[in-house]
Amino acid sequence: MKKADKFVKNAAGRLVPTIVNGKKVMPFMGVGKYRPNHKGASPRVPTIIDYPMDCNKVVGSLKDSLIQSGLKDGMTISTHHHFRNGDYVANWIFEIAAELGIKDLVWLPSAAFPCHAPIIKHLESGVVHHIEGSLNGPLGDFCSRGKMKGLGYLRSHGGRYRAIADGEIHVDIAVLAASASDMTGNANGVLGKHPFGPMSFSKVDSMIADRTIIVTDTLLDFPCYPWEIMGNEVDFVVVVDEIGDPSKIVSGTTKITKSPDRLLIAEYAAKFVEAAGILRDGMSFQAGAGGVSLAFTDFVNNMMIEKDIKARSMIGGSTKYLVDMMNNGRTDYIFDGQNFGLEAIVSLRDNPRHIPIDVRESYDYHAKSNLVQMMDVIVLGSTEVDVNFNANCVTHSDGRMLHGIGGFQNCMMAKCTMIAAPSFRDRIPVIKDEVTTLVAPGDLVDVIVTERGIAINPLRADLIEATRNSRLPIRDIRDIKDEVDDMCGIPVKPKLSDEAVAVVEWVDGTILDTIYKIEE
Repeated sequence: MKKADKFVKNAAGRLVPTIVNGKKVMPFMGVGKYRPNHKGASPRVPTIIDYPMDCNKVVGSLKDSLIQSGLKDGMTISTHHHFRNGDYVANWIFEIAAELGIKDLVWLPSAAFPCHAPIIKHLESGVVHHIEGSLNGPLGDFCSRGKMKGLGYLRSHGGRYRAIADGEIHVDIAVLAASASDMTGNANGVLGKHPFGPMSFSKVDSMIADRTIIVTDTLLDFPCYPWEIMGNEVDFVVVVDEIGDPSKIVSGTTKITKSPDRLLIAEYAAKFVEAAGILRDGMSFQAGAGGVSLAFTDFVNNMMIEKDIKARSMIGGSTKYLVDMMNNGRTDYIFDGQNFGLEAIVSLRDNPRHIPIDVRESYDYHAKSNLVQMMDVIVLGSTEVDVNFNANCVTHSDGRMLHGIGGFQNCMMAKCTMIAAPSFRDRIPVIKDEVTTLVAPGDLVDVIVTERGIAINPLRADLIEATRNSRLPIRDIRDIKDEVDDMCGIPVKPKLSDEAVAVVEWVDGTILDTIYKIEE
């Protein structure tokens, strides 16, 4: 079986396969062009006669639970990433699978991090066939070098939810870390010895998977409440000494940047929001947990204080900065999909206005509405943009796949999507004639902010008009590109072979782009 076959040119002009890992897939048709006409996933129907009559589902070990779940060759195993680089559980699963002689598993994480590098040896030995999920660091690099047996499959956070709920991918066994659980499997991520925040990315797994295993290091007396994961969705509960290291949830990217250039980018972005009339009472917005995004949030907070403005809501990845804004009366609500730091975890646990949200409520493109559409502005980072406002957040200028796709694509549905990025990194221009990997179509990127100026997408005549008389450095994106190219030189294109190693799926389930093997 070929990893990728029968390539066609899609509506974005990208060459993409129509068969991936033996399954038919659809090429991207254009933004808003594909409408599904099929029924969604149908979960297995259980019966209580197959479960303990006292509802005690605690078993002796993760290995016991995987064996009792029927672990076998070719299954799809899902996990979540709320512990980010501090996760222990995913590595244990594939160590056990190797011990049992299992082969050709598909791993469906909501994201992978450098802590999951031990899984590379299981990719090399054939225990794991391929990964479908947001890749990051060593696993992305491994995939970029063409070493993965199957084709990598990148989905956004919302795309992963959609794919499971739509029945595009079937989860055989979901293994979900929970910081607290009771014997029936009611579980959450805010109580216990090692809390990490909401379990939003894993709710769909628990509802659709054939088998769901909760792994916890804190077993509480019934009931464990709040029960973000419901016990009636759970097959087994496993108690271990430690499920992960919460100190590794926060990384260097979750602190306000100290770089003067990047602070200037954040200040420009905040002033653009003000000049465009977006900064007003009742606004809703989202900014990521990266250094520039956090600086943007800080600038906006100061503007809101000066003007005595209060937002209606903010969406996290929530941080200390968002929590402080809510506690200081700058927003009514925080909607939270994942936490970065103890302050956010405590707020989520104790403040009823800090609301955990499911990915379906925030990002699912096949829902009837979602929260991201209600956001007045969202600010994101990016590895590359191009003169047509297309954006890339997964590959470097050398073609290596080193960053997760996260919720990047889903955020494109906001009323105004801004990308805040330096004009060059390590003397390599960020603005290209064409992005190496297309992750977000230019139709949906409204504004690009660099330290050398602000470029507005010509499709957004309203934003151009609203900021026409501002004193902001608004420039044509090609002018900014030319200036940076003159200074740094035109960047050399990455050396890539014609062998596909991964695909990027658009939020609607169609294939947006192909990632190719780097030449050594």
